[in-house]
Amino acid sequence: MKKKVILFISSFFVFGSMITAQETASKEYQANYQQVLKRTQWWRDARFGMFIHFGAYAVPARGEWVKSNERLTTEQYQKYVDAFNPIDFDAKKWAKAAKAAGMKYAVLTAKHHDGFCMFDSKLTDYKASTKFNGRDIVREFLDAFRAEGLKVGLYYSLIDWHHADYPNVGNHPQRDDKEYAKRKFNWDNYLTYMHGQVEELVKNYGKIDIMWFDYSFDNYNSEKWKAKSLLQMVHKYQPDIILDNRLDINNGTATTGRMVSFIGDFETPEQGIPEVPLIDKYGNSIPWETCLTLNNNWGYAESDNNWKSPELIVHCLVNCVSKNGNMLLNVGPDARGNIPDESIRILSEVGKWMDKNNESIYGCGASNLIKPDWGRYTQKNNTVYAHWMYPILGALNAKGIGDKAKNVFLLSSGAELSFQNSWWGNNEPGNLFINADKAKDSPGKMDAVIKIELK
Repeated sequence: MKKKVILFISSFFVFGSMITAQETASKEYQANYQQVLKRTQWWRDARFGMFIHFGAYAVPARGEWVKSNERLTTEQYQKYVDAFNPIDFDAKKWAKAAKAAGMKYAVLTAKHHDGFCMFDSKLTDYKASTKFNGRDIVREFLDAFRAEGLKVGLYYSLIDWHHADYPNVGNHPQRDDKEYAKRKFNWDNYLTYMHGQVEELVKNYGKIDIMWFDYSFDNYNSEKWKAKSLLQMVHKYQPDIILDNRLDINNGTATTGRMVSFIGDFETPEQGIPEVPLIDKYGNSIPWETCLTLNNNWGYAESDNNWKSPELIVHCLVNCVSKNGNMLLNVGPDARGNIPDESIRILSEVGKWMDKNNESIYGCGASNLIKPDWGRYTQKNNTVYAHWMYPILGALNAKGIGDKAKNVFLLSSGAELSFQNSWWGNNEPGNLFINADKAKDSPGKMDAVIKIELK
């Protein structure tokens, strides 16, 4: 009898310990989550940013992965580095284009996977400043965008196809080169270099709002990069900086099993948009941002003319915001430093829409209303924004609002729109039929936004 009692007591304490451990982990997670929300508040209000992929890969003009895709050796790639001379580069023009498009922040590639640095690193001569009259492209970018009132971020590749101590793993250009693999690689030496360059960026360039690391794969993630010590150093110099999640494996557009990381503040689906808002197992909204190209490449590609329309870009932006997400839209300047004309044209058209409708984007997020056939909803406090994107016969039904509507306006002009709870015999509960015949911004052309003030 005594043995049974002892076993029961033992099991009780083990079970109790498990509960305590789970409660502790939950409390730690929730405390970190609140800090993440605080850090990302401005970013979640901004919703729309510019991504800029710029480097020596603009010379071959076949995208930023050309060295990997074509299995080029460092010696073969050197001719592009030697030819890179962006004589038209003017960060002020870039900044004005971003602001005119309605963007609130921008992220520039300080170093991409090819290892070529766009900042004046003291740890290498493999940088633009050695050939560009000593000019520091990163510094000029930061100064110009800050001057326009935009928040600034830097992209830094964790992988490096140029560094002698980075092994030929993953998508390294020499990944199948057996002779190359026989070299001795000093991983600690590479990490010292990588951490040192990140320290240069966060220490020597003033306030940085975002650090965008890219990317982890296979077992090259988290502590393989010595992530904890890296982030400790970053926060030492930049206590308010926000970080993407790619020090760990990226989850793409998956909508389940997500949690806010302790080594990253926001999720980064790429070239796609999650089907629903991202939430963790506690029901908390997870900060996220999809990054999207204007054509099919991040870096400049001369023959890539598969441009997304301004209408599609606006629809993608609204899609993201309607699910509590951000959109980071990419431009790839050419080898002379010019953002392509077609990119500028698209951004200009998006900017015209944003100029009249940004109220439905900035500071907005998901609505609890069911998505209608004719578009999407975004919401800010007690105001619902109905995005009329697709043609529909008759009045728009903002189903679920019913008698809660106080005023309805066309956002672009401020014109009052009439509304009623029934239409042609449809008297179902929750109906709100809006007469949008006044809308000059017809659906299918872009997105006519209807502002619904609730009681």
